[in-house]
Amino acid sequence: MHWDDGWHDGMGGLGWLVMVLVMVPFWVGVVWVVTNAVRNGGLTRASVPSTPPLATGPEAVLHDRFARGEIDVEEYHHRLDAIRAKRLV
Repeated sequence: MHWDDGWHDGMGGLGWLVMVLVMVPFWVGVVWVVTNAVRNGGLTRASVPSTPPLATGPEAVLHDRFARGEIDVEEYHHRLDAIRAKRLV
């Protein structure tokens, strides 16, 4: 007599092979994503705020110093006039 418990109707040997071949890469991918998210603090490198670009010319440097409060308005205008006068020479 053949006893049937209902489990033999499902996947055969090929079905189990396909399941393993799909699930292993899936879980490897999940572990990879979680590891990289933890390692990068959850942010991609492109979304991490960077330091502002450095000023390229003398007027830009002067403007940055004024914006940071290192020099006052009078000194800013005095130096700006000197830079522009030097450029004309």
